[in-house]
Amino acid sequence: MHRRTFLQGLAAAAVGAPAVTLLGQQDAQAAVVAANYYVATTEQTKNKVLVFPKNKAFSDANVHWSFSPGGGAWSNLSDVKIRETAAQGWIALMAASGGKAGIVNIGSEKNTELNDLAWSATPGGNPHAIERVPGNGSVIVASSDGKLTLYAPSSVGNLGSLAKVQTVDYAGAHGVLWDPTYELLWVVGKNRFSHYAVMGSKRNTRLKYAAHFSLGSGNLGHDLQPDYTNHQKMLITATKGVYELLTDGGTFRTRKISSETRVKSHVRHSSGEVVSIRGDGTQPRDWANKTVRFSASPDRTRSGAQFYKARIWTPAFQ
Repeated sequence: MHRRTFLQGLAAAAVGAPAVTLLGQQDAQAAVVAANYYVATTEQTKNKVLVFPKNKAFSDANVHWSFSPGGGAWSNLSDVKIRETAAQGWIALMAASGGKAGIVNIGSEKNTELNDLAWSATPGGNPHAIERVPGNGSVIVASSDGKLTLYAPSSVGNLGSLAKVQTVDYAGAHGVLWDPTYELLWVVGKNRFSHYAVMGSKRNTRLKYAAHFSLGSGNLGHDLQPDYTNHQKMLITATKGVYELLTDGGTFRTRKISSETRVKSHVRHSSGEVVSIRGDGTQPRDWANKTVRFSASPDRTRSGAQFYKARIWTPAFQ
C-alpha cells in the first residue's frame, strides 16, 4: 500500500464522532458508541505495540499496526504515543522499562520491528513515558528511577540527529505530555505534577523548571493523558485515583474524578468516551490487564494479553 493512501486512511478513521451536545441522551450515547478511532496499546506478554480499530475485536486479524522489538532492553513496553510531524507524517514514540526508547516512522509497513527504528536511545532507569515537542523536534523520556532525559536534534526534520543534551532530576517520573495550549511540558511523578518550559532550539534546547503542584503525600502519579473534549484539561492517574488537571485561565489545579486505584492509563475521546486500563493485581504483571475498558462501548479483552497503556490515535491534540 502506498504511504499516502495508508496515512489518509488513518486520518479518516481517527477523526471520531461529531459533537453530540445537541442530541438527546439516547442519541448521544449511540453517537459515542459509534465513534470510530484507533487505540494504540502496549501489550507486555508478547511485548508489542498493537494498534486496533476501537470498534473491532482486539484479535490478530484486526491489528492495524504493530511494533515488535523483542526483549532485552526493550522488554516491558511501557508507553506509546503517536504524533504527526511535518517531515515524516505519523510517527510512533515508544519507551520500554528494560531501558530503551525509540521512534518508528509509520508508513506502508504494517508490522514493524527493531530494524525499522528511525532513532533509539538508552535512557535507562525504567523508562515509563516519552513525548515529542512539536516544531522544536526534541524528545523527552521520563524514567521512574527519578529523571527526565532530553534529546534534541541538530536538524528538526531528521529523527536520526537526536542526541542527549540534558538530564533533569524528577522523583518517580512516570508521565510526560506536551500541552500545545500553553506550550508547556507537563510531568507527573512522586507526590506531584509539574510543568517545564522548553527553551532554545536544536542542540541548544533545554528544559526550564516552571512550577510544581502537589498530588498529596504517598500518591505516585502513573500517567498523564489528554482530554480530547477540552484542550484545557488533562487526565492524571495516580495511586489514589484519577484526576483532572485543569488549565483554563492559566490557573493550574487538579480535581479528583475517581477514587479507583491501580488505574494505569485513562484518556477521553472527543466523543466523550473514556478508554482506560486498570492493573488486575495478579502475577506476573500485576500492573497490567488483559482488558481495555471503554466507558460507552464493549470492553475489549485479548486472551493472554497484559495491556499496560492505551492511547487514542487522533489526528492531533491541538
